[in-house]
Amino acid sequence: MNDIICPHCNKVFKVDEAGFADILKQVRDHQFEDELHRRLQVAEREKESAVKLAEANLKNALQVHLAKKDTEISELKAKNERDLIERLSKQESELRDMKSKMEKAEVEKKLTVLEAVQKIEKERDELANHLRNKETERQLLEKSLNEKFAAELRTKEDIIKLKDEEIALRKDMKLKLSTKMVGETLEQHCETEFNKLRATAFQRAYFEKDNDSRSGSKGDFIYRETDEAGNEIISIMFEMKNEGDETATKKRNEDFLKELDKDRSEKKCEFAVLVTLLESESELYNSGIVDVSHKFPKMYVVRPQFFIPIITLLRNAAMTSLQYKAELALVRNQNIDITNFEEKMNNFKEGFARNYELASRRFKEAIDEIDKTIHHLQKTKDALLSSENNLRLANNKAEDLTIKKLTHGNPTMKAKFEELTDNPEII
Repeated sequence: MNDIICPHCNKVFKVDEAGFADILKQVRDHQFEDELHRRLQVAEREKESAVKLAEANLKNALQVHLAKKDTEISELKAKNERDLIERLSKQESELRDMKSKMEKAEVEKKLTVLEAVQKIEKERDELANHLRNKETERQLLEKSLNEKFAAELRTKEDIIKLKDEEIALRKDMKLKLSTKMVGETLEQHCETEFNKLRATAFQRAYFEKDNDSRSGSKGDFIYRETDEAGNEIISIMFEMKNEGDETATKKRNEDFLKELDKDRSEKKCEFAVLVTLLESESELYNSGIVDVSHKFPKMYVVRPQFFIPIITLLRNAAMTSLQYKAELALVRNQNIDITNFEEKMNNFKEGFARNYELASRRFKEAIDEIDKTIHHLQKTKDALLSSENNLRLANNKAEDLTIKKLTHGNPTMKAKFEELTDNPEII
């Protein structure tokens, strides 16, 4: 038995071990409930403080993060816009410069071509006047020689005597020569006349017999001349024709023109000249150099005395023509340069368009990535807001926590709390 003193009335009463144990158990249960209540209150206060602190930290972190992302997005958009504007401005400036250069080059090309054409026309007119002057001089010289010759042969008897002597001499010479020898005599005469002037007037000239008969025919002589650079100035195919007076069938000069034109084409000569003694009574061929280009291109018929003059005339004309060709080649090269420039310009435009398309595509991709980033940040923001909502709900649940709710469905705890409520002196 144990003696128990009441703290209120100081009365002593005895309690057995079972009763003492029951009282001790009640005291301990009451202390446990008090401690549990106290700790629940402390935990509630700590939870509220932690929730509020977490809310504040999350809000601050979210605001800082969103502000930073908004700043980065604004800077990125501004930078991309500035870069794009600068590139577009630079490319537009380059396009304007290139267009201005193209227009200027086109004007210069037209002016250059016009000047070249005017110069060529002017030189052509000067050459025509020069040829007319030379023709006039030739006619005056011929007239002067005829007058001089007429003055020397004053009497008809002297003229007849000279003619008879010449006829007799030619008959005697032709009786001794075969037809082939007559032709070879004319060829030898022309070759001799040319060789007299070769060393002085025709230093770069080629004048040799045509021995190439692979095509079935050949001319008599080929004349070619080149400049210092090896460029051909002029080329002439020569054919020499002569026949004896006793020949039964008389040939005409026109009979040989077609074959001569064929030889000229096959040997790639520019001009063709028939040096002939045929049709000796023809006023047409005896008048001087006869142009038969209306029948065959670039072909002339001359007497032997005009063999050297025809070479000189054609050579001088070719020298002038060579200058024209050089100027035309220069104009053609300029046109080629302009064409190449236009091709480069078109290639630049295509490359620029391709680069612009790529840049535009990259810019669109960058904008899409920015939109994706914004979308991702929005999802992060939504997740944080959802977390905040869950914390708010947790806080509400913690605030709604009561002893009644804790003891609901727990009769033991419910009975203990009711006992404490009914006996406050135990506390």
